Amino acid sequence: MPMMPMMPVLALNNVRTNRVGFAASFAAVLLAVVLVASSGVLVTSVDGDDELNGVMSLLVLSAVVSGFVSVFVVAGTMSLHVLGQRRTWGLLRSVGMTPRQVRRLIVAEALVVAVLAGVAGCVLAVPYAGGVAALLTGVGLAPAGVPLEVTWGPFILALAVGLVVTLTAARIAARKAVKVTPLEVLREEAAQARTLPWSRMGVGAVALAAGVVLLCFTPRVPPTAALPAGFGATMALCVAASALGPVALRGMGWLLGGAAVWLDPGPGELARASVVTQPRRAMSMASPVMLTVAFACTFLFAIATSDEAAGVTRTGVSAWAAPVVVGSAMAYTVISVLNSTAMSMAERAREMRLLRSAGATPAQLTRAVCWESLIVTCAGALLGTGIAAASLTALGLAASGEARFVYSAPQHAGLVGVCAVSGLIGGLLFTRTARHGPLVF
Repeated sequence: MPMMPMMPVLALNNVRTNRVGFAASFAAVLLAVVLVASSGVLVTSVDGDDELNGVMSLLVLSAVVSGFVSVFVVAGTMSLHVLGQRRTWGLLRSVGMTPRQVRRLIVAEALVVAVLAGVAGCVLAVPYAGGVAALLTGVGLAPAGVPLEVTWGPFILALAVGLVVTLTAARIAARKAVKVTPLEVLREEAAQARTLPWSRMGVGAVALAAGVVLLCFTPRVPPTAALPAGFGATMALCVAASALGPVALRGMGWLLGGAAVWLDPGPGELARASVVTQPRRAMSMASPVMLTVAFACTFLFAIATSDEAAGVTRTGVSAWAAPVVVGSAMAYTVISVLNSTAMSMAERAREMRLLRSAGATPAQLTRAVCWESLIVTCAGALLGTGIAAASLTALGLAASGEARFVYSAPQHAGLVGVCAVSGLIGGLLFTRTARHGPLVF
């Protein structure tokens, strides 16, 4: 194949021209490997130690949450990165590169990212696990301390997860990126012709059915098994919402954007139009928010609901259990909010320069970016809150026989606020050049 010797040159050029996308993908895989490997190290270190049996279930649950969040975020970030380069793939195909060669190039780039980030993540996993062990000891959850035992198993598992998820997401996105003709790829379109492909609808329908089954199953199991079942329902519903969300987001964007249009007519209309015409791009920004709110609310409020039903009041050491479990995984999803917003907004640089050439001022574009970020954050928070409410209602039935659960408005508002600030920072930071720089297309 005459094009194959050019692959390293093309890959290097793609890295130089799309640094935001590669940096975001690298960070997503790196943090995923850190979470999975460190969780494995902690679980293997505690396993078999009778004095730390009380911490074992906590660490296992944390490992499950970390693994799911890692797979979810890495797959979403890599897909967004590959599909964000559709224009590049169209140019390469227009000069003679075949779809097969483009797919090989995409997979090669993904492999490089996965290997480099995986190795770096394994190196950082040990000190991270040490920090978590110190936290467990410091708050009294592990009074005897957690002696770390470093074995190969957790690192092999973490590397395998990083490689498999990254390459699978890249291959799936590559098929989508090269499926259309070069002229179709290069043509500028404001609206997406098809909101949901059949494959995505199928995945969403299966996940939604699984989530509903688990919701019905949760109240019928013993209290000790209710929490895992409720968490399984949250996981399935998050997958379903991510897959089917663009349909809902188009309507939610129109309704939420109405408030922005009323408060700030010009920029608000631009923000609403961007969400409504590009619901899949908007959903890529809303998914991490949804995941953060759904998981954190489900776990934090489920523990509080179970404690209330049992008449337990947690103070001191035991009050740290829930935050420790969700802390690192939720921090990862907040970082993914920043990543996905940065990638989505960077993709809009050409669009913003066109708006500036048509008379839009930098101040108007800044407000439009802020409104769009807030609309997407609110949409993601609403989806995540709905998922958490459904799971918590089932868990409330399992704990007390009543369809109610404990709710903390400050914690909920704090989660949404952190996601909103992360989205605003990513949006404003990575559109600054397009909003204020030279009009170079």
